[in-house]
Amino acid sequence: MEAVNLLSSNRYTEKQIGYLFISVLVNSNSELIRLINNAIKNDLASRNPTFMGLALHCIANVGSREMAEAFAGEIPKILVAGDTMDSVKQSAALCLLRLYRTSPDLVPMGDWTSRVVHLLNDQHLGVVTAATSLITTLAQKNPEEFKTSVSLAVSRLSRIVTSASTDLQDYTYYFVPAPWLSVKLLRLLQCYPPPEDPAVRGRLTECLETILNKAQEPPKSKKVQHSNAKNAVLFEAISLIIHHDSEPNLLVRACNQLGQFLQHRETNLRYLALESMCTLASSEFSHEAVKTHIETVINALKTERDVSVRQRAVDLLYAMCDRSNAQQIVAEMLNYLETADYSIREEIVLKVAILAEKYAVDYTWYVDTILNLIRIAGDYVSEEVWYRVIQIVINRDDVQGYAAKTVFEALQAPACHENLVKVGGYILGEFGNLIAGDPRSSPLIQFNLLHSKFHLCSVPTRALLLSTYIKFVNLFPEIKTTIQDVLRSDSQLKNADVELQQRAVEYLRLSTIASTDILATVLEEMPPFPERESSILAKLKKKKGPGTVTDLEEIKKERSSDMNGSAEPASVNASAVSTPSPSADLLGLGAAPITNSAPPPSSSGSLLVDVFSDSASAVAPLAPGSDDNFASPDLASSEVVSEEPADTVHDADELFHKFVCKNNGVLFENQLLQIGLKSEFRQNLGRMFIFYGNKTSTQFLNFTPTVICSDDLQSSLNLQTKPVDPTVDGGAQVQQVVNIECVSDFMEAPILNIQFRYGGTFQNLSVKLPITLNKFFQPTEMSSQDFFQRWKQLSNPKQEVQNIFKAKHPMDAEITKAKIIGFGSALLEEVDPNPANFVGAGIIHTKTTQIGCLLRLEPNLQAQMYRLTLRTSKEAVSQRLCELLSEQF
Repeated sequence: MEAVNLLSSNRYTEKQIGYLFISVLVNSNSELIRLINNAIKNDLASRNPTFMGLALHCIANVGSREMAEAFAGEIPKILVAGDTMDSVKQSAALCLLRLYRTSPDLVPMGDWTSRVVHLLNDQHLGVVTAATSLITTLAQKNPEEFKTSVSLAVSRLSRIVTSASTDLQDYTYYFVPAPWLSVKLLRLLQCYPPPEDPAVRGRLTECLETILNKAQEPPKSKKVQHSNAKNAVLFEAISLIIHHDSEPNLLVRACNQLGQFLQHRETNLRYLALESMCTLASSEFSHEAVKTHIETVINALKTERDVSVRQRAVDLLYAMCDRSNAQQIVAEMLNYLETADYSIREEIVLKVAILAEKYAVDYTWYVDTILNLIRIAGDYVSEEVWYRVIQIVINRDDVQGYAAKTVFEALQAPACHENLVKVGGYILGEFGNLIAGDPRSSPLIQFNLLHSKFHLCSVPTRALLLSTYIKFVNLFPEIKTTIQDVLRSDSQLKNADVELQQRAVEYLRLSTIASTDILATVLEEMPPFPERESSILAKLKKKKGPGTVTDLEEIKKERSSDMNGSAEPASVNASAVSTPSPSADLLGLGAAPITNSAPPPSSSGSLLVDVFSDSASAVAPLAPGSDDNFASPDLASSEVVSEEPADTVHDADELFHKFVCKNNGVLFENQLLQIGLKSEFRQNLGRMFIFYGNKTSTQFLNFTPTVICSDDLQSSLNLQTKPVDPTVDGGAQVQQVVNIECVSDFMEAPILNIQFRYGGTFQNLSVKLPITLNKFFQPTEMSSQDFFQRWKQLSNPKQEVQNIFKAKHPMDAEITKAKIIGFGSALLEEVDPNPANFVGAGIIHTKTTQIGCLLRLEPNLQAQMYRLTLRTSKEAVSQRLCELLSEQF
């Protein structure tokens, strides 16, 4: 309050201390904010430049939404008023920029915008600098409104660049006139395409040429500040030249200028030069100029100490690669790969694979390159890379024999990487017959060579090799018995892995009973894959993020089409045999994306099974094609799916009681949707995660889950739910968090109502949420004496509730113990004189009170009955806990 009082003082020092205090220590939702805003209003209206400056600085420092609401309309008026002093204009522009960054919706665009643009003509360079920052940010969001700034920015830049350093005395930094303003103006021009007006365009070209010329002049000072300021303007000018991509002369000059920096002793300059050249390489005008620096870049790759610079050199080699230099660049990259940092190996592997594929004129070179890649960096060769080799070999007849011969030779090495075994197994299974005529690679030798690797491989690779063996039965009938002996061995037919066992059993049966014609049909050669975007290219884009060099690849004008249209397979031969491994996504289709890093759909049709430690029993899988039969008559009767609001609650009691003694599992499932829960409770607070899984391949739209509490329940239970995304993609899962506070004891449970549109129809269903009173139990350990003493104290007839009931489940003592502990109470051993009885104790925590609870469960095995007795200090609590627990046994 003292600080707020200081704001109304007329002495500068006092006002300054008040504003300083508020800027640093007042948070945006302080109750003093109204008083502060009033004081600021008064200062802004005072027309005293010093006081206005303090007020503007305070608004920018606090920068809260409330301040934006109060002043976002005022500040533009101050900024464009004719009588405002320069220092205040400067502060007002930066203050408005700060408010726009925090609350862009509150800053009104209006007639002031055209007047702000004219500040670029202001005499005071400080005002111009502040206005340029503001205009650049506004122009990124509303380019049309600020289009007129282009010609003004060009003329201002021209005046700075052509001025002698004495003209801008106060704004010259180490002999460079107004470097910061120059950089900001160049950045503003990058929000727009090249100017249409030939005069403006000519003037801008002249400016950029002058900047490139000045870079060639000998330095006016040896100090690092001079070169930093000069290079800052130069690199921003090159960015603008690249952005416009329309002046061949400038692009080539920029490239040559950067080429000089490639060997500069300053590491940062080498890095920036490589980075800018990567972008230049994608322009048709400067691609050839960039290629002239290939030797320097290769040298940088070999000699550079800094890993980040080496990585940029790899990027640049990748960007400058075309048909003329592909073999040289790929060879250099492979060479570098042997010693490259582990962090960038995977990326280099992807790039080599893409270049080899894209610019292969001779496919034997492509096969050699990829096998070399697997040999040098097998661990970094992702599945996509070796899938591509197979796709390309299958699509090209002229390379199949060479590929079979080469992988056969590569497999002779004593230690082969597993990826090489996969490629070898697949290619020999398809094309081993092409080399079987040579006695050195006879069918039996091919089989023995592959089988010698079998025991060293992981399960997916073994599965692929079993598929190769059955293909051999078709290709080479003479070794059929040898292969059948392997399939018949105990290690295959009784394999612990279900996938391998199933393959061994089915392939053995197939080879025994099928006629040669049927075998030949089932095991025929893979058909060519249809043409699609290369999955490796897609992976590299994903790895690098959007807008990077790989995206610019697409813009290269000179590139001819890929060697086989960069295909990716889309369908596999009908037989299971053709699929190389259970996990291999040879279809390139990829699993459906699942948000929130939830597990992919498991084979049981349950989206959530892995989320839970004690998952619900596996849900029956959907019938084949069940995505299409939602209109089946039994569905209508069994599910609550209709156009009407759902007034029925689905399978309420049975589902609900499952969760009384556990916190995790699947709460509800139909053919469209699965709802899973994971929850935790401590004293009177809890948190529940609800997972909604879309089991279909179609989006759910307008997905709105709502938790509904009756009036009675609202007073006892506080629930806060976080909203979820209204669109749930096919196969995806979204998560909703519910925070729970138990205010007082309660009887009912909240209802979860879910509405969404699926395939044009409105779906509506409701389930009870298992938030029950026993979740707020804290177990209490007690001795036998304490227990019976407390038991006697609760002897009032209203405090005891008893229930005698028939057992619904087998009477297993261990399961009963687990359920009592899951219910929330402590299980007290050796308290009851009869050891067959179960005794528990705990305290129900609510916000208002704590309620002690004692329970006793007496099983009668002969009669298959139970007697459950509960005593608590409150009748309604005893009644509710007794109801909930009776349902469990």
